[in-house]
Amino acid sequence: MTDAAPTVLFLCVHNAGRSQMAAGWLQHLADGRVTVLSAGSAPADRINPVAVDAMAEVGIDITDNHPKPWTEAHLEAADVVITMGCGDTCPVLPGKRYLDWELDDPAGKGIEDVRPVRDEIEVRVRGLMEELGVGEGR
Repeated sequence: MTDAAPTVLFLCVHNAGRSQMAAGWLQHLADGRVTVLSAGSAPADRINPVAVDAMAEVGIDITDNHPKPWTEAHLEAADVVITMGCGDTCPVLPGKRYLDWELDDPAGKGIEDVRPVRDEIEVRVRGLMEELGVGEGR
């Protein structure tokens, strides 16, 4: 890794729940020391409102985020690509570091079921930050 901020790309199918929460956590905790991207293979029309509410409970606002499709530019920019339940629909670019985070999909679930997903994502994001050498700066 160079002195430049590492770039992490979170990928899932709809880019409406897990990947948006993960991006929110990493942006919040890394405080500019990581470039954060998120995208999906078949983006939804909007972010899951329950995911937005779950993140708001911990003081992270993801209401202005929008689901978007992944692009070759996203892949090329990423130092680490984290996939979340997209299987074969997530692209693979040789030479990139890939991690697959198996997490429950918050789609169609209530806040009680989304909170544990949010909390597991936080744990994984904190671990990723340690691996990247950009420990929490708050």
